[in-house]
Amino acid sequence: MSLPDRDELIERYQPDRSRPGLRVNFISSADGAVTLDGRSGGLGNPTDRILFHLLRMFSDAILVGAGTARAEGYGPVRLEEDALRWRRRAGLEAYPQMVLVSGRLDLDPAAALFTDAPRRPIVITHAASDDEQRDALGEVANVLVHGVDRIDMIAALAELRDHYGLGQILCEGGPYLFGTLQHAGLVDELCLTLAPILAGPGAGRITAAPPRADGASIEGPVADVQPMRLASLLEADGAVFLRYVRP
Repeated sequence: MSLPDRDELIERYQPDRSRPGLRVNFISSADGAVTLDGRSGGLGNPTDRILFHLLRMFSDAILVGAGTARAEGYGPVRLEEDALRWRRRAGLEAYPQMVLVSGRLDLDPAAALFTDAPRRPIVITHAASDDEQRDALGEVANVLVHGVDRIDMIAALAELRDHYGLGQILCEGGPYLFGTLQHAGLVDELCLTLAPILAGPGAGRITAAPPRADGASIEGPVADVQPMRLASLLEADGAVFLRYVRP
């Protein structure tokens, strides 16, 4: 089978813009691996890429951990012309805002992710991060400080929404960031692609407990196990595309 046409995909995946939402997008192998040869991109196929770009088209912001940005070779956000037209008709900014999360601030201010970005990126960190690196990144990005020695993602998302107007946020990983967001009860939706691949042992799951030393964790109440409702199921080229939302 192939995916439905573009109009049906838009109908299935377009978020409710009447309220803010955090959507998480991941791919895993059929046996639960989040990466193949160290990268999630190794699990994907052209069909998965269609949905990847569609979810970006809907979003006000793309939220990603610094480790994932490095491992996956993130560059500036780019959209196809039809996606740009759709965003103009919807009254959105031409490009979604790139937001990077990093406790160590192990990011290169000279990287194209910053220097060639269509919108000035945002970096979220905590107060114990390196002052000089914060200053260096402040030349090419807006650096938001939330939390003393661990990132407070509840406060960070509140600022993204209230100050920057970023209501629809798409998280593209990695597992530590997903774990942090779920820990805080912030996940409204999960889009999960199951790739028709058996990756074998070794790789982690799509969610992980953030290590305290990395600064990628959060103080506050731990969310209970979170039930989700299956909102959409598609199959194409042997892959299964699942969309789960809060009940």
